[in-house]
Order: sequence, then C-alpha cells, then structure tokens
Amino acid sequence: MSKNYFDSIVKHYEDCLEKHGDTHLGVDWPKLEDVEKRYRMMLDIIRMANDRSEKINLLDFGCGAAHLIEYIRHQGMKQINYSGLDVSEKFISLCRSKYPGTAFYLLDILDSHASLPPFDYVVMNGVFTEKRELGFEEMWDYFTKMLTKTFSFATKGIAFNVMSKAVEWEREDLFHVPADRLIDFLTKHLTRNFVIRNDYGLYEFTTYIYK
Repeated sequence: MSKNYFDSIVKHYEDCLEKHGDTHLGVDWPKLEDVEKRYRMMLDIIRMANDRSEKINLLDFGCGAAHLIEYIRHQGMKQINYSGLDVSEKFISLCRSKYPGTAFYLLDILDSHASLPPFDYVVMNGVFTEKRELGFEEMWDYFTKMLTKTFSFATKGIAFNVMSKAVEWEREDLFHVPADRLIDFLTKHLTRNFVIRNDYGLYEFTTYIYK
C-alpha cells in the first residue's frame, strides 16, 4: 500500500472533520438515515450469530468520531463493550475527549509491530468503500490483506461493507467489488462460513465472516 495513498485517505477524512465538525458529514457519510442503516447492518452480525453472551467485546475498526457508540447506547445494547481504532490522530483525540472511559487505539494493523487484544467481533464500516486514486487491483490487495489480518484477532467474526457492482454507474473513487470474486477469496483463504447482505436499500453490500 502506497504511503501517499494512506496519507491521502487520512487527510481526506480529517478535512471532512474540519469542514463539517463532529457530524455524519464530518466522516463523509452524506445521509444520516443511511448511516443508521449501516450501523444496524454492522451490529446484525451479533444477532445473526444468535450470540447471547452476557458481555461482547466489539472493536469499531476505523471508528472515526465514534458515532457507533452513540447508536449502541441509544439502542440499549448494554452487553456490548465498545472499543475503537483509527489511524488518524485527530479522530482518536476527539474520541478520547468524548469518551474518556473507553479504549481507543491509534494503530495501523498492517505495521509489523502492531498488536491488539482479541475481540469477539470487529466491524469495519466504511473502511473499504473508497479507493480514491488507487487502481482496483492495488485496492483489492490492500483489502484482502486487511481482512486477513483483522480476521486473525477476531474470536467470533468480522463485518465490513463495500460498494456493489450491481449499480447503474460506478464512481471512479469508490471500491465496487464483484461478489463472486469476494466469495472466491473468502472460501479459498479465510472461511466458508459467511453471509452477504444486500437487503438494506443502499448501493453497497455488507458481509459477515464467522469463525
């Protein structure tokens, strides 16, 4: 992964935060109602697993401004022990100021020295929807490396979303993933135990990968 690309992604989101503040626009989600659909889809990985654990350790990977924790609290999901991770120092500083009793990690997991405690579930909302100036194959390589690494420290499963290929037109800066190619990768390299959700009315799909 090009460092220039990595820096440009961080700068893009930090610019959104500076322009729009601590809002859905500040993390580059255009519609608030769609944001809540995505939160529901991310957390449905727990419901679909029929996981009734008294306490669930969840990592919000690419947490941005940690808006997911607000949604979790509003839904009364008291069994979820939330932690957040991001590569942006500005976002992590914001999160720590808002939620001083919550664990937030400033970390690039592809760094050879990176380490994290295990989590039951990891959700990656919007981490792979934008590829910016990257070509598809370079983004695909980054995407599959990230999935492999993240899946290794989740004890129960991970959830992520990508843009769909089943659209009338594609944006050059977004990551539109063919479902058949994703299925081929998952079955050959990670697991056959997964669910693909395309039932929530957006031009994307969400995948749950279970251990």
